[in-house]
Amino acid sequence: MYYTLGQRQGLGIGGAGDPWFVVDKDLENNVLVVGQGSNHERLLSHGLYGSGLNWISSDLPSEPVRLTAKFRYRQKDQDVLLHVKSADSFYVEFIEEQRAITPGQAVVFYDGDVCLGGGTIESAIREKKDGIA
Repeated sequence: MYYTLGQRQGLGIGGAGDPWFVVDKDLENNVLVVGQGSNHERLLSHGLYGSGLNWISSDLPSEPVRLTAKFRYRQKDQDVLLHVKSADSFYVEFIEEQRAITPGQAVVFYDGDVCLGGGTIESAIREKKDGIA
């Protein structure tokens, strides 16, 4: 339960080849899924679903809007397309695949250096879909 997607440290797994990373968790069955390589296919996502949007800049966008976002502390800004359904339901299309999108973590949106708001990541969109970058 306390491992984070993309975590490498503290797994106690070694051996030949690429390092091992947490690539998925099944809390209901108490299963931790690990895979080798920092770009393991189960770590990569095309988007995310979120909730609890706290928009501090202006009115919530009613149309999809291109912004930048961060999903991890000190991460370089990533180009995204934000689709707001309501303050409690939104999804984000990634222009480029992103690594280790973790439910429960924050996503924060920017327009240049201006922070527009943020929300909570509910789940990653792993498969490329129509309308998803």
